[in-house]
Amino acid sequence: MPDADRPDATAPDADLAWCHDSVQGVSRTFALTVDVLEEPMASYICVGYLLCRVADTVEDTDDIPPAEQARLLRLYDDALDPDDDTTAAEFRAAVDDHLPPEGERSDDWQVVAGTERVVATFEEFPPDVRAAVTPPVREMVGGMAEFVGRYADEGGLRIRSRPELEEYCYYVAGTVGNLITNLLTRGDVDDERARTLYETAEEFGLLLQLVNIAKDVHDDYAEEDNVYLPAEWLDEEGVPQADLTAPEHHEGTASVVGRTTRLARGLVDDAQTYLEHLPLVDGNTFDAWAIPFLLAVGTLRELSASPERAVDGRGVKVSRQEVFAVVTAMSDHGKESLPELRSAIARRPFHRTPSTAD
Repeated sequence: MPDADRPDATAPDADLAWCHDSVQGVSRTFALTVDVLEEPMASYICVGYLLCRVADTVEDTDDIPPAEQARLLRLYDDALDPDDDTTAAEFRAAVDDHLPPEGERSDDWQVVAGTERVVATFEEFPPDVRAAVTPPVREMVGGMAEFVGRYADEGGLRIRSRPELEEYCYYVAGTVGNLITNLLTRGDVDDERARTLYETAEEFGLLLQLVNIAKDVHDDYAEEDNVYLPAEWLDEEGVPQADLTAPEHHEGTASVVGRTTRLARGLVDDAQTYLEHLPLVDGNTFDAWAIPFLLAVGTLRELSASPERAVDGRGVKVSRQEVFAVVTAMSDHGKESLPELRSAIARRPFHRTPSTAD
């Protein structure tokens, strides 16, 4: 029996608290979002994100053979299918042999080990919430399985072209935009607003994912053997995907990082439109989604200034001081301040520049 089976005596409240604790360790961005949301939306987003994170951890690891990764992802998809008899316990048993030893698990693998707790907590939610969350999560899981299978012979993902990059980003992030939108449009939302949200939801998710891809080039390759920069773009710079972080290719790879950054920047306007139309229902708050948006704008600024840092291992990120300044600014000002904050952050680190919103 897997060593992390959901204890018989575990209460739903304890499982929900465990989910909130867990999200703090696996994603700084989503932890900020969950912290700024109010209930019940905070719990809906927290648990929905952890459902996605289980699949993401299985997909990202290079310690499981690709064919086995794809099998596990399809089994997980079956466990999430309300019309399938497969259970979360069956997935958990199947993944057990691949878990690191209990004392050596990262926060991500702790969530995988606790899959039954995550799913059990999700099943406590109202039926309309489960109906909003399940389809985009399953679409994500199915897309991940498809990509892992597509590159099974190569060991890691090797994106070939811009269309394939956008396809991958849709599966891993555009679906999250749809998940959020499904949750927020369950109530009395007028047709025009709902239409605008669905027209821009994927762009919001894709913006955040492309920023991650651009800033994490070195770590994605070194730690997970995945290359998301399209081969056709690297070829134009004379850079082989199999050697994109070698010192002699830093300049060429950095050029492709810049190209990816520009692609992401082209989504910023639509992402802002999405934010400006979000309904504040069920504990949803504007700040919760504006904060990751503004941090993405700040990361794009840093990537534009120093794309080589994403390639050589030094890393690209906004500082803790800027994160704190952005969070504080969003708590002090409303939706109307977003354009000014976006403009200020795009120019220079926000904590070094007095905002015109002050």
